Amino acid sequence: MMKRIFLAATLLATPAFAAVEGTAWYSLNDTDFVVLIAFTIFLGVLLYFGVPKMLTKMLDERSEGIKTEIDEARALREEAQTILASFERKHKEVEAQVEGIIAHAKTEAQIAADAAKADLKDSIARRLQAAIDQIASAEESAVREVKDKAVSIAIAAAGEVIAANMSAKDAGGLVDDAIKVVGAKLH
Repeated sequence: MMKRIFLAATLLATPAFAAVEGTAWYSLNDTDFVVLIAFTIFLGVLLYFGVPKMLTKMLDERSEGIKTEIDEARALREEAQTILASFERKHKEVEAQVEGIIAHAKTEAQIAADAAKADLKDSIARRLQAAIDQIASAEESAVREVKDKAVSIAIAAAGEVIAANMSAKDAGGLVDDAIKVVGAKLH
């Protein structure tokens, strides 16, 4: 390969042959000829130290390194795609679970709301019945109080009238009869 480069350099250096007319093509006064000699020496030194082989070896190693990196990148890409697919599956599963949980929660909330409504109706009915019972009890108590008060007043008034118009003997008999009547009505 270096031989080809040397041959190409010599062919490209043909302007050295076309130097000034009448002068030799190998004159050291001609810059083109000096450049040709320096280039030829430079190529010779490169060939002597095996630079083309080293360059080829370095390029081969670099290409192998690039090939290895590309293979690793492909493997990483495939692994990333596998992980992505796994995450997408898990995401879909989680979405399905979330939808199920939401549906279950809505059902449970509706059941709880219905139960709360039923409990509220029962509570209102119990409180209403308790209020009605309290009113009835208060009414009975008030009626009893009024009757007792009326009886007390009537007894007191009758006692005064009787005491004023009656003898002690008749009064004692009336009190005994009243006690019997009251005792019979209370029991």
